Amino acid sequence: MTAPGLSGLLRRVRYEVLPARATEEKVLAHVPRDVVVTVTASPVKGLEPTLDLTARLAAHGYRVVPHVPARLLRDDAHLKETVDRLRESGVDDVFVPAGDADPPAGTYDGALPVLRRLSELGRPFAEVGVTGYPESHPLIHDDITVQAMWDKREHATYLVSNLCFDPRVLGQWIARVRGRGVTLPVYVGVAGPVQRAKLLAMATKIGVGESTRFLAKHPLWFLRFAAPGGYSPEALLTRSEGALTAPSAGVAGLHLFTFNQIAETEAWRRTLLDRLDG
Repeated sequence: MTAPGLSGLLRRVRYEVLPARATEEKVLAHVPRDVVVTVTASPVKGLEPTLDLTARLAAHGYRVVPHVPARLLRDDAHLKETVDRLRESGVDDVFVPAGDADPPAGTYDGALPVLRRLSELGRPFAEVGVTGYPESHPLIHDDITVQAMWDKREHATYLVSNLCFDPRVLGQWIARVRGRGVTLPVYVGVAGPVQRAKLLAMATKIGVGESTRFLAKHPLWFLRFAAPGGYSPEALLTRSEGALTAPSAGVAGLHLFTFNQIAETEAWRRTLLDRLDG
């Protein structure tokens, strides 16, 4: 990949973290304040850990984007309470996926009704992100996920793509989205430099977070991580150069799944930036 293209993407990153006990300490120790931090939500633990960590990180001066899964919201009153808490913390950007909770905690079974309700509440957040699926969703047909992005476009301001390991598939997905007339900026989801031993240890824990659940639903993807030499974020970015840097692609930056390997992710990013800049 050309240095300017890769450097630009590496400077426009978002770090996805899990709301675990040591997450705040890790972020403070390793993540610069100009890096956006997104906080996942677990169907086992509910929204409270996400809201709590979001407030603490925002108080430290980070721009924080909490995940607010529709299926974790009990009702309109719970949504309004969540909005008020986030606004009080200075949050102006939220990510609204459907979520994994089964059954749902309340009346919302998908993201679109929540997005519509946020619009009815006067659009309390300047930025609202929704999910895209370059590789097939385990439960939803590809055509439906693309149609869903079209339906959400009036209520959202950007897309975040889920994990994808195939540059060809990623490029085709971006072309399909643009071909359908969806013009929202895209943050491309990329797994960070995951260490095999740590990932395997994390996978044995129950309820650790949405990211690990996602891997559990995609065993072939998990094998790509776990196999020695099986995954390299730099290789994926290099092979995806054309898809990610074309002006028509509308790629706003990278959404890095850290799996809470925060120090390793930032060290990898800095090392690669230093090498490109040098």
